[in-house]
Amino acid sequence: MARLREFDEEQVLDAAMQIFWEKGFEATSLSDLTLRMGIQRPSLYAAFGDKKELFEAALRKYTQIHASNIRAQFHNNSSIREAFRVFFEGLVEQAYAEDMNRGCFCLNTMVELAPHDEKFEILTREHQMYLTVIFQEAIERGIQSGELNPRLNAKALAQTLIVSMIGLTVMMKSRPERSFADNVVSGILLQLAE
Repeated sequence: MARLREFDEEQVLDAAMQIFWEKGFEATSLSDLTLRMGIQRPSLYAAFGDKKELFEAALRKYTQIHASNIRAQFHNNSSIREAFRVFFEGLVEQAYAEDMNRGCFCLNTMVELAPHDEKFEILTREHQMYLTVIFQEAIERGIQSGELNPRLNAKALAQTLIVSMIGLTVMMKSRPERSFADNVVSGILLQLAE
């Protein structure tokens, strides 16, 4: 008879996600993981496989939560321009508010692993494409409601805003002067005013 797991798999996966998010894949040791997760190595291997499989599970959990939060943020605001303003200003606010600016777990993975690991190249690209669809749908709603210019190319603008999000998120890891970051956000938002 198989033994029941003595831990909450979602809780320990969340703990793994947090440590990977803080340190990255390479810098996170198995000791870091077992300590943070509160489980022994045999339990980690039995539940999640090796370190890379655990990292993949943590990344998938993060991207699901991240995309769900962004989708909700855009659905809960009746003004598309306001939704984008709150979103981009929030990236800046969050970076300055945190003691340790972790950035975006998916973008960190894109930089650390995607260049030399096809699986993570695909996973991070899929997340970018999913977020692009969320942005595109929001822009299309703005065009249909008359808030945004009907001549805007929703797909191209969504792709541009995703690249802007990536660049801003990575830039914020170096904590530039606040006026610099605010000017960048203003420039990004001007694309919605055309």
